[in-house]
Amino acid sequence: MTQFPATQHAIQFVGPDQVVHNEAKAMYPLGPTQVLLKSEACGICFSDTKLLHAFTNHPRKSEVLSGLGADELAGIPSYRPGAQPIVPGHEPVGRIVAVGSQVRHHRVGERVLVQTDYRHLPTASSNAAFGYNFEGALQEYVVLDERVIMDPATGERFLIPVSEGPSASAVALIEPWACVEAAYAWGERCHLREGGRLLVVADAVRGIDDLLAQATPSSITVVGALDVPGAVRAGSLDEVEGTFDDIVYAGSDADVVEALGPKLGFGGVLDVVLCGGAFSRPVKIDVGRVHYDLIRYTGTAGDDAAHGYARIPAQCELRDGERIAIVGAAGPMGLMHTVRTAVSGVPGISMDAVDVDDARLAHLAAVVAPVAEANGVPATFRNSRTEPLEPGYTYIAAMVPAPFLIAQAVDIATEGAIVNAFAGFAIGTMADLDLTAIATKGIYLVGTSGSRIQDMKTMLAKVESGQLDTNVSLWAVTGMAGVAEAIESVNNRTSGGKIMVYPMLPDLGMVRLDELAERLPAVAAAMDGTRWTNEAEAALLATAS
Repeated sequence: MTQFPATQHAIQFVGPDQVVHNEAKAMYPLGPTQVLLKSEACGICFSDTKLLHAFTNHPRKSEVLSGLGADELAGIPSYRPGAQPIVPGHEPVGRIVAVGSQVRHHRVGERVLVQTDYRHLPTASSNAAFGYNFEGALQEYVVLDERVIMDPATGERFLIPVSEGPSASAVALIEPWACVEAAYAWGERCHLREGGRLLVVADAVRGIDDLLAQATPSSITVVGALDVPGAVRAGSLDEVEGTFDDIVYAGSDADVVEALGPKLGFGGVLDVVLCGGAFSRPVKIDVGRVHYDLIRYTGTAGDDAAHGYARIPAQCELRDGERIAIVGAAGPMGLMHTVRTAVSGVPGISMDAVDVDDARLAHLAAVVAPVAEANGVPATFRNSRTEPLEPGYTYIAAMVPAPFLIAQAVDIATEGAIVNAFAGFAIGTMADLDLTAIATKGIYLVGTSGSRIQDMKTMLAKVESGQLDTNVSLWAVTGMAGVAEAIESVNNRTSGGKIMVYPMLPDLGMVRLDELAERLPAVAAAMDGTRWTNEAEAALLATAS
């Protein structure tokens, strides 16, 4: 029988902005339904810093409300909600080294990519996740439970088998790349939710019958004089309780729209029908909920409610001839968006990669410009402080969680544009947006959080086939000793790409790839120019022996 150590090195968040390198964290006993994963590598994500800052206030650090009972959860030692210390790390690759007696779908020896988003286990305002309320991979070994890591709807595994070919870093980087993939591939709802709750706030509007012909709500509430068969009438918004899957508002009163925003449920759509009017001021919209709760705003300048829904794209994928701005492009996730754009194969597109740091832009251009040129995508690398963006973009992807940048994106968007709020705004972050422009131009504001199993598999196929080398986004490597510095670099946005942690190297501090020649010359010699390779990774791991 394989013997495992009694203690291990682990990174723990123990409170808001409190990071601990625990050099002797106890190993948990393995229960009958549990799997022990040995961490090969794990990336640092900006979302880790959001968990660190918010801690108990993070929507994914709270308790699981359903899907598993309290007794079942109590039997999972790596379930650590609320104020309990948590091991972060949700961008891992690992190997299964032990399984419990009742495990049926996983076997010892499998190398696996971890899908970390447990949407079948809701929390009060989000869902459970690996590295949030279940311990993550910034430790040498992590316990997972088969009742958690199987999708009950499809029977799919959250531990996705991978081949031995790619480096650990290339596989670990699939998770953030999959989040980028999901931002474009996510399906949007272009009609009322079947069986959902509908609120109509209108005295007069057309198109309700057309919407009801496409889907049947379970309930309809009307505020105003509009006659909708089968609806319950409320005298004012103050009388309306609960949240709704769809809200149709006919008018242009900013105060009303701001009151309606909190009444949108998860994945809810607010259709603003201007009826020829215009808002007298910018409207405050919770862009955090656009990102995490997938709420959407659509609209029309006319008086037909169905027109607003008809303008919603089925997906937010790039379209032929797109003129694209990626704002905050020189950060780790921005680099991924620029590379994905460059290799997308969409005809006729052009890209402006935008940031405010010349040094990071130069690094980005060195990595991305050859890729874009090889794929025939015109690309510029622009400092928006010295070269402000002009209107006319058909697609704007925002990497930085600054509300004014979303407002700016709406201002430079043209007819039918998509504004992708990829940056992870905290729920409650309000942006003052030109909702008149959104409704009249058909600008669509979208946001997504995390990825799905199919997004992970899409990216895995690209990596294993050689179509994409995710290591293009790697900027630095570290062992456990350098994790605090790595998190600080990500938090301060000084990193020029992704940082990869090798948990089995407890004493290694953070080393940028451009420092390797001086600090670890044998590792640098195994690289492909400036790019990380399997051979470089093997040389790095050999330093532990």
